[in-house]
Amino acid sequence: MIRTFDAKYYTDLLVRYQPKPIATGAENEAAIALACELEHCPMRSQEEELFLELLITLIEKFEAENYPIPKGDSASMLRHLMDARDLDKSDLIPVLGTETEVDKIIVGERDLEIDEARKLADFFRVDISLFL
Repeated sequence: MIRTFDAKYYTDLLVRYQPKPIATGAENEAAIALACELEHCPMRSQEEELFLELLITLIEKFEAENYPIPKGDSASMLRHLMDARDLDKSDLIPVLGTETEVDKIIVGERDLEIDEARKLADFFRVDISLFL
């Protein structure tokens, strides 16, 4: 059976919850709780699915504006990859040249050049954009 969209039920959802742009952390927490409740509903209707999508959009907008994720720099990304693979700076000497150059890059004293970023991307088997 193909179910059609029930505009009245969707309107009832909108009236009951009165979604609006989220302005505070408390409003965000309430929206997240409602979204979780809807996500765990085993047989969500089309209307509930659409309402959930609206809630998620409002939550994402609030969080992007209020809890931005800082973009890491190439040095922090390099340190992270080294830690994840249990490597030390001596492991990068064959890739980057001298220990001095490796040190400067790891501590962020100098930026990676494009060819160095390419070599590191190949070495770690990651996308070069992580280092640029």
